[in-house]
Amino acid sequence: MAKRKRYFNTVGAIDPTLHYFLPHRLDWQLLLSFIEKHYYFVLHAPRQSGKTTAVLEFVQYLNQEKSYKALYLSIESARIAVNDVCRAVQVILEQCRNNLEQLLPREKAAIAYLDKVLSEPIQESGVSQFLRFWAKKNKKPLVVFFDEFDVLAGNSLIALLTQFRTGYTARPQYFPQTICLIGVRDLRDYKIKTKTEEELGLLYSPFNIKAESLVLPNFSLRDIQQLYEQHTKETGQVFTEETVQYVFAQTRGQPWLVNALAYQACFRDVTDRTCPITQDIIELARETLIKRCDTHLDALIDCLKEPRVRTIMDAIISGKELPGFLADDVQYVRDLGLLHDKELEIANPIYQEIIPRALIASEQQEIQQKGVWYQNKDGSLNVNRLLEAFTQFYRENAKAWLERFAYKEAGPHLLLLAFLQRVVNGGGTIHREYALGRKRMDLLVCFRQQRCVFELKIFKDKNTLIEGLCQIAHYMDEVGATEGHLIIFDRRDIPAGEKVYHTIENNISVWGL
Repeated sequence: MAKRKRYFNTVGAIDPTLHYFLPHRLDWQLLLSFIEKHYYFVLHAPRQSGKTTAVLEFVQYLNQEKSYKALYLSIESARIAVNDVCRAVQVILEQCRNNLEQLLPREKAAIAYLDKVLSEPIQESGVSQFLRFWAKKNKKPLVVFFDEFDVLAGNSLIALLTQFRTGYTARPQYFPQTICLIGVRDLRDYKIKTKTEEELGLLYSPFNIKAESLVLPNFSLRDIQQLYEQHTKETGQVFTEETVQYVFAQTRGQPWLVNALAYQACFRDVTDRTCPITQDIIELARETLIKRCDTHLDALIDCLKEPRVRTIMDAIISGKELPGFLADDVQYVRDLGLLHDKELEIANPIYQEIIPRALIASEQQEIQQKGVWYQNKDGSLNVNRLLEAFTQFYRENAKAWLERFAYKEAGPHLLLLAFLQRVVNGGGTIHREYALGRKRMDLLVCFRQQRCVFELKIFKDKNTLIEGLCQIAHYMDEVGATEGHLIIFDRRDIPAGEKVYHTIENNISVWGL
């Protein structure tokens, strides 16, 4: 029988017989030390980062090594029972029964116990009762991994965490020696407000027995090289060195993006295996992913609607001065994968491109502009003519349009982005760079041979112009720009004649709006 050809996976857990994959992404020695110490711990990372694949691999190892009995189960289907504890418990016990039959079929007593329990009225404490029974019947210590745990909420979340805490002191003879909760968020977000404590503004966590929180890291540059080398070894198709470097720079190692770019490039755009995958090919794949907005990206965009996410992302896009955010809110946005793991900036250049496009998608469709209106006879872009048109558009529409944006601080920036995207589409590209506290957004518009820098700032005081000129001059040198435009949005309630202007300062066009 011919060996099946593998490919880059972008949907669900990895199957090593079907997909290229990186083994041992978790530190097994560290996890074993947790189990030996009887720890209960949390493993978290953004969605589609490889958590499930890494945990299933470790669970298989534990069962083969035979010192422990390990069970993995996803409780995502329990999301339907937010406050119906018995229904949530039933769903989890059904998942336990199915996974035992599939992964540990010799656990006849545990399977029979669950069959009996599921045929009777479900008890709220059913999960802890089963874990007690199984631990007591088993000679080996139990290790249980609950995946997608953060889909639980309300009374169901409280009930399950409380059951884990109650059984904790009975481990390992009468309860699992180790329990791992797997999800997007760290344990700090598994906090519940009771009615009394809500009045006092207090929070508590029923899972205060957690010893550690682990984060599954993104791919390193070497990881990407190893992943792509698997494709080269099996097909002969090579990735150039600059291509791998470019993928790492654009994704910062986000696993889904790394796989998605390669899949688009190798299995959609260039199926001739004698043709190497170059940076140009990956750039085309990048643009395709952004425009197509697959499930992973769609889910990411949905997060932008959450108030605690919107507050932080609004500040980043607008480039406002560093405000005081709650540490838990910043960590929450990081856990979602939207922020860089160290800096207060959007996680990677691809997300930097996707997020503003998503926020202006409907507005962009309404802007009636065509790129040919702003091209010179030689096909180059007439940026002055473009910004003159935007100035008029902004004066006529800004008040009404800005009210429509949920992202109030970033409204002017998003409106210009929508206008530029409409004009530049098909003839060039826009590269965005922004980070919290930098007080501006940098845009690089590449149109044929032109490299035009746009520096966007919100007027604060007379120093805004001076700061802006210094910043844009530095950025122009950095990217080798052919021209630069400093755009200052003045949001004060003063007559338009006092804030709308166009001047030239040190060979830089300054536009007041």
